[in-house]
Amino acid sequence: MPIEIRELKIKVTVDENSLKRNVADIKDIDALKNKIVKECVDKVMAKLNNLTER
Repeated sequence: MPIEIRELKIKVTVDENSLKRNVADIKDIDALKNKIVKECVDKVMAKLNNLTER
């Protein structure tokens, strides 16, 4: 059964100071990316579980 994503909101704020990155910032970004992916997967799995319960 295919899953359709109807809406995706992305909000970005760019600051000149944020252009200066170091290794710690890159690790933080990777951790945030992993957290976002995990949260998305959890929500999709919850939706799929709700569909199978009906």
